[in-house]
Amino acid sequence: MTASAQIKRSPLAMALLGILHLEPMHPYAIQRRIKEWGKDKVVNVTQRAALYKTIARLQDAGLVTVRETGRDQLYPERTVYEITDAGRAAFGTWLAEMLGEPRNEYPEFPAALSFLMLLGTDAAHTELERRAKALRDQLAEMATEADQAANMGLPRVVMLEDEYLRAVTEAELRWLEGVLADLAAGTLTWSFESLAPFQSDTPEPPQA
Repeated sequence: MTASAQIKRSPLAMALLGILHLEPMHPYAIQRRIKEWGKDKVVNVTQRAALYKTIARLQDAGLVTVRETGRDQLYPERTVYEITDAGRAAFGTWLAEMLGEPRNEYPEFPAALSFLMLLGTDAAHTELERRAKALRDQLAEMATEADQAANMGLPRVVMLEDEYLRAVTEAELRWLEGVLADLAAGTLTWSFESLAPFQSDTPEPPQA
């Protein structure tokens, strides 16, 4: 079994290897670098404990190792980590798989949509309109950030995740506005009575 097969890949684990691929660093600096680069939009680094746990998992799998431990006046004891050859190989494998192989990541919104019928149509319209407003606000913020990046002359390749998120958010909003229009027009409607025939247990297949 390879080192990369001993640990389940995740966006955070991949990001940690990517940061350490560039230079050795201690966990606080890794977290700060991810935020400075705006990668916290796609990698959750809000919990420092999760960061340390992921580093420990990478270390146990032989993908990172301790380079040095030291102190200074501003920080308590700091452990600087560096990527290993196995870590570089794992990073390349994970990056290729995550780019090239679609994966069902089970986000919350589709899961909630699968039970939308348990709300009345009015309540469904209210909540979906609230989401649509939030998406419009997000798109306005994304547009501002894109303008700032363009003014800074940042190369497109370092902003591709922002470009992707903006495209996905725009597509979701278009779809959501269509659903809201159908709810408002009454062409999308339901009742518990109309759904009752579909709530029975799935019949067993006929015996051979």
